[in-house]
Order: sequence, then structure tokens, then C-alpha cells
Amino acid sequence: MLQYPNLEQALKYYFGYDNFRPGQRQIIEQALQNRDLMIVMPTGGGKSLCFQLPALLKKGITIVVSPLIALMQDQVEGLRDNGITATFLNSSLNSYQTRSREEAIINGKVKLLYVAPERLLSDRFLPFLDLVHHKVGISAFAIDEAHCVSEWGHDFRPEYRQLKSLRKRYPDIPTLALTATATDRVRGDIIQQLGLKQPSIHIASFNRQNLYYEVRPKTKYAYAELLEIIRENQGSGIIYCLTRKKVDEITSKLENDKISALPYHAGLSDEERSKNQTRFIRDDVRVMVATIAFGMGINKPDVRFVVHFDISRNLESYYQESGRAGRDGEPSRCTLFFGYGDIKTIEFLINQKPDSQEQLIAKQQLRQIIDYAEGTDCRRTIQLGYFGERFAGNCGNCDNCRHPKPVQDWTIEAMKFLSCVARTKERFGMLYIIDVLRGAKNQKIAQNEHDKLSTYGIGKDKSLDEWRMLGRSLLHQGLIEQTSDGYSVLKLNALSWEVMRRQRTVSIAVPVVQKITVEHGSEKAAEVEILMQRLRSLRKQLADEQSVPPYVIFQDSTLKLMAQVQPQTKAEFSKLSGVGSHKLAQYGDKFLAQIRAYRTEQGLSTKEDNSFPPSVNSPSDTELYTLQLHQQGHSITEIAKKRNIRPTTIVRHLCDLMEKNQPVDVNQLVSLERQQKIWQVLEVLGDISLTPIKEYLGESYSFDEIRLVRGKWRRERRKYPPGT
Repeated sequence: MLQYPNLEQALKYYFGYDNFRPGQRQIIEQALQNRDLMIVMPTGGGKSLCFQLPALLKKGITIVVSPLIALMQDQVEGLRDNGITATFLNSSLNSYQTRSREEAIINGKVKLLYVAPERLLSDRFLPFLDLVHHKVGISAFAIDEAHCVSEWGHDFRPEYRQLKSLRKRYPDIPTLALTATATDRVRGDIIQQLGLKQPSIHIASFNRQNLYYEVRPKTKYAYAELLEIIRENQGSGIIYCLTRKKVDEITSKLENDKISALPYHAGLSDEERSKNQTRFIRDDVRVMVATIAFGMGINKPDVRFVVHFDISRNLESYYQESGRAGRDGEPSRCTLFFGYGDIKTIEFLINQKPDSQEQLIAKQQLRQIIDYAEGTDCRRTIQLGYFGERFAGNCGNCDNCRHPKPVQDWTIEAMKFLSCVARTKERFGMLYIIDVLRGAKNQKIAQNEHDKLSTYGIGKDKSLDEWRMLGRSLLHQGLIEQTSDGYSVLKLNALSWEVMRRQRTVSIAVPVVQKITVEHGSEKAAEVEILMQRLRSLRKQLADEQSVPPYVIFQDSTLKLMAQVQPQTKAEFSKLSGVGSHKLAQYGDKFLAQIRAYRTEQGLSTKEDNSFPPSVNSPSDTELYTLQLHQQGHSITEIAKKRNIRPTTIVRHLCDLMEKNQPVDVNQLVSLERQQKIWQVLEVLGDISLTPIKEYLGESYSFDEIRLVRGKWRRERRKYPPGT
């Protein structure tokens, strides 16, 4: 393993990034000190790097527990494309593939192993894990999506509860628990359930600054607005609906309107869901329409918009689902259509729950998401407050901040409201307090003798909706609190008393109807977008050839940098964020050729760079001459001698010819027995650089043999992608 004077050099070498994101460096340093860690970092914040980089710098193998096959496959593909030896073991593999991977793990050829909790804790797998620990050493357990361990989380999975047995079996191996969303209660539950020992707790801000949040009323024109959002926003999108029927209906409408879309819900077969998800991840279709209940479980960083055509059941789920937009940090849009009909659907589903306490909590959570939708305060203030994070407001990137409603001073009304909470001894919820303020004549108020209070009837001048608007705003601004036990009882805090003592004023925004306008970029931005589209096309072509999602080649943020900076040499290209050593060698020439061609067409200056191929698609004359001699039955040595050039150049010609779908017969060049061994290693390690493959095979195998068989392997993968 390479040694680095500092972590930044390791980051650039493996992942191509110059700097860590906030919080990452400290977490990685503590992981290298073998500490237990509890990491809460929002989607797109860089959680994975917090265990991936330490795994590469420590001895032994890191075991990553991941709940979804699609997620682990995505992460492994991304690591392999950076030249990192990672693999997964799950039900998608046949027995031969499983044995090959297990052999590679035992031989110390793999740094990260992804596995589902069910397999990890099975009677067959645990003895294998003991053997790995004995022969190779386990450097850490990384529990991804750790909120699944908690009954209070939004995605509880009983099998995650069993993971505590790892601590008993391997007491000295550090455990890292990672999740994107966790309230205080869920965090405590995770630490207890996994048996973490004095963990260092890292909670990053839940603020996703690149996401624009908006709520729109669900009118009869909602579908037309949805269509407008899809057409205005470039790139992929997800549309969430409450029911399978609505998913199928929206998918059908979009297809009729010439939008490439696919459905995703529990009514489809596993095979169809998997196929649709793969097509979406690989940019074969633009839009995925999915049920909120079923979820997506995807690791696609370049989703540009998420639309909730129906409301979510709770604020945590909404944050998680909308957070699938813009994981690469690029600007993205999150739209929620809010209609009262959806509330009835969710209430019906809640009433099907057998446990009355569960029903109570679910109804409170529904009330919170309704408050969010109806709220006039900064959307981020409301979201972040839910997770216990204070935010001053005025984020500048939500509908309520960009199109502010007129603000009015409601200090007197707030004093009345808070005084009523105090006089009723902080034992009731919002609607009861409003009934007292408005002088309602109901039995409960009479029984409690609250019709005799000085605050009874002093709020008759305001409507029920106006008082609710004030109550919501007081909660969102932190000027009052409510219990989270399902009863939503209002409680006063220090700020409440400041308001009642006239030490603090209260302003609230009053809603008005506002049309959202779309901002258009400059001429320069349009030119960058033209080059971006060409780079996207090249990326898609390369991704299809390797049967991987396009973002595995380069993320949108790196493509955007290419289009803006327009590097013309490998040295310039290597400085881009997201370009590591492996990707520079693998893709540099092809992307530079595309940039150079674009600049030539635009009449812009270009620099010479000797590494450019004459063409990225069709064979050159010199390659065709090599192919002709190969087809005549000449060996590599004979062709080299005949042409008076080095054998390694001939090997490169033959590999490039295979990349260009030319008929090169590898059986003529490498024996079948040696091909099979190289092929087996490629199946285990993936499409990574040649050096680790050669290290695995041993000195008796040459780089030329490996290069040729890899060319054939790549060609076969293009024809028959994994899983077909």
C-alpha cells in the first residue's frame, strides 16, 4: 500500500478530489485510530468516503453492511472505476462467482467487501468471516443506512437488530455506524443496538444548500405543471406517488407526452423492478415514477429534480426522498404538490395499523408534514428544526424565501396564544387552545372550566386558519414546543416567556398566490451547456461499453468543470476535481479529444497534446494493417518484426481494435487455460488497472496477456452485461 505524507494526497490519488468536505477529515483521522464512530451526514454529504479511504490506508479488509443489492453494486462499480479492489457477496451471484470472490478475499486481494445483514449473520457466512479475520484481518465494520436498526427510524429492518452480535464475536474491531437522517432518539437507539463503545459522534448539518424546495397547491392543472417542471429541468428526475394506480397513470400520461418514463412499485415483479431501476440509473430513461411506500434505494448522484405528486407520510421520509436530488452538489429542484385529498388516503392507511400508539404517532407525523406544506416560514427552518438543528431562516433557495409573503407583526396575537397555553397548564394541543381563544362552546372546555379563563373568547377576531397559521409559525420559529409522543401537547420554553414579557416581537408571513419564474442563464452558460451535452454523450457511450451507470465514469460536477475549464492536456485534465490517477489513464485521451474537437469547431485556440488518438471511434490505418496481418495468422512477434515496431505497440493496436468492435481472435494469442484464469480474476476484481491484476496472478503472467484478455472481457460485457 502506498504511503502518503498527508490524507489529501491519498484523497487525490484514489478519488481525484483535492479537498475533503466539511467534517470528513476529522472522521477519517478517528477511523484510522480504530475508534467507534456514529456518523450522521445528509445524502450527498460524502458519508461513503468516511469508511472507504480508511479502508484503503489500513491493513486488512473492511466489511460494509448494506441493506440493498442495488446500493452495494453501485458503490462497488464506483470504487472499481477508481482502480480500487472492492467486491460484494449477495444473491445476484452464482456459486462460481461467489467461490471466486471468496477465494480473492481469503488471499487478501480485496480491500472492501459489501454484504447484506442477512448473509453476514448466516450460519454459513460467520465461519468464513472468522477465517478472513484470521488470515487477512478485518480492519472495521461499516454499518451503512444505520437508521434501519431503530424502530424509531423511517425504514426499520428487524435483521439490523442482530448486528449487535458482531460486537460480541469481534470485540476489538471498530464499528462505524452511518446514516443520512436520524433524530436524537434514533441516534441513541443506533448506539445502543450496535453496542458502540464510547463512540465519537459526528453530526453534519442537514442543510442541503443546492436543493431548491417548493410546495405547490394540487389543482386540476397539477399534471400540466409537472410536465412543465420535467421539460424545464435537464437531466433525470423521480416522481413519487402514494399508490401503484397513480404511478401507472402518471407513467402512461408521460409516455403519451413523449417523456421517457418507467414505473417502480411493489406490484411489479422483482425482475421488472430491477430492470427499470438499471435503465434509469444508466440514463436510458429520464424519469422514474415510484411509490413513496416502496422507495427506490438508488445511488444515482445526478438526479436533477424530485417531484412528490402526492404528499409524504412524514417529514423525515420527505427529507430522505427529496434528498435523492442533487447528491453530486449541483443545483436541483424538489417540488411537493399538496392537496387535501392525499391526507384522507394517508389517514386511511394509518387507521389500518393494528397498534393504537403507532397510529397516534403516525397521525402526529402527518400533522407535521401538513404544517410544512402549509407553512409560510423558510422551508429549511422547518426541515432542519425537525432534526433539532437551528436555522436562522431566509435561505434564499426555497419558494417562501425567494417569493416572500408580506410580513405582519402578530406579537399581540402571539401573547394571547402563549398566555392561553400557560393558563391551561400546558396540557393541550393546538386545536384545543384555538377553540378556547375563539370562545368555542364545547363540552370539553366546559368540563375543564376553561370558559372561565381570561383568555376564553379573546381571539374571536381571527379565523381558525389564521390562528393555526400563527401556531405553526411559533413552532417553526422555536417560540413554543410540542411533545413527540403522538399527543402533540404544546409546551412553553424560555423564548415563549420572552414574548409574553414583551421582550421579543413576533412577525409571521401571510400567504399570497405567487407564480414561480424560471431564471435563464447567459450566452456563455448556453455555450458551456452545448459542450456539456457532447461530454454527456461520450460518457454515456463509455458507460454502455462497460455496462456501468454514466456517473461511475465521471459525475456531472466533473463534466461541468471540463466544459467550463476546457483542459487540453493531460496535465490540465488531471487537476480537475474528480479526476484521480486511474481515471486520468483510462479516460483522459477520449474526453480531451472531444474538448479539442469542440474548440476547433468554435474557432478557438487549441494546444498540441501528443497523447490524442487519431479517432476515438474508427480504427486508424496503422491499426487496420495490424488487424490484416493478425487475420493472416501471424503472431504478435511476427507482426512487430514485419512492421519494425515494438510488440507492445502491436498489443495496444489489438486491444484498441477490440474496443472498436473489430474481429480480433484472442484464442490465437493467449492459451485457453491462461485466458480462463485471467477471466476469473477480472470477474472478481472488475475493470481496474493492470498492476493489481498482475499481482494477483503472479509473475508467470505478462501485462500483454492480461491486456488482451481484458479487451476480450470488456467486449463480452458490452454484448452481455451482468444480469442478462
